[in-house]
Amino acid sequence: MTSTGGQGGSWLRTIVGDGGRGPLLARGGHLVHGPRRLGELAQGRPPGVTGNQWNTASREGYDLVVCAADTARPVFAVEIGPVAPTGSAGQRVERLKNAVAEAVGLAVLRIGSPTLRADAHGRRIAAYVIDARAYAALGAGEPDDAEAPPVGFRDILGRLPDGRTGHVNDLGALARAAAVEAYVARRLVDPIVRGLHVRWAGGPAEGWSWVQVGPGVCLVERVTVHEQRVSAGVDPGRLAEDLAALAGGERMRAPDPAGSVLTPRDELLAAIRRLESRREEMTGGFAFAHLCAD
Repeated sequence: MTSTGGQGGSWLRTIVGDGGRGPLLARGGHLVHGPRRLGELAQGRPPGVTGNQWNTASREGYDLVVCAADTARPVFAVEIGPVAPTGSAGQRVERLKNAVAEAVGLAVLRIGSPTLRADAHGRRIAAYVIDARAYAALGAGEPDDAEAPPVGFRDILGRLPDGRTGHVNDLGALARAAAVEAYVARRLVDPIVRGLHVRWAGGPAEGWSWVQVGPGVCLVERVTVHEQRVSAGVDPGRLAEDLAALAGGERMRAPDPAGSVLTPRDELLAAIRRLESRREEMTGGFAFAHLCAD
């Protein structure tokens, strides 16, 4: 049975609706609350954290907090948005925030994306993760036939919104359908949404997604998924790639995708080759070497 993590700790306080801030979503025995500061989630400054560290970290917030409906205690928090640049003051604060969150026993799912935002995508992502974790916790996907491969949450087949049969738990499914429609309308030169994903050793998973908008130019999205003391219930690399496709779909909805910031295809290919050269830094290696010769 898959461990799902994020069971909370003694330093986490119960979360209730206040000042009109009731839960945004109730799903699968969980309540999803909107933005909360770290100081609102902890009962106080934990041992080993200085006053200055606490004062800084406690003011930092999370976009969503998923709580157990029966206890109202946080199971995990979610952050969605751009990642602070390397070496920036924002990155230093983020590291301190992560350290204090660990000290109070708060699990965090961090989704780094320049396009995805909590207000537009947070509820859907939270519901997806709640369902995926429940599926994993029940041992679902373990085959009756020992010789048959297990069917994971992401691999469940069913009817898609456009009537086709496909992977119903692919967060990028709508984007893939939108790419076909855009191709038919001659807004794209290729209807296929392509992608890759890797898992950095000791770091986040990273997913890329791209679609060819015009001759030699692509619309590219990159998303990172960092599971901090929590499991999303699915492979984080595949989740990152699906989220990158979802982000690309948002940009494809623009009246003129070609007017978006695009990446020359040769530049994208060079970036994939650089990524492949770092395979020793990855968990599970690099499974997309065939793209380097594309």
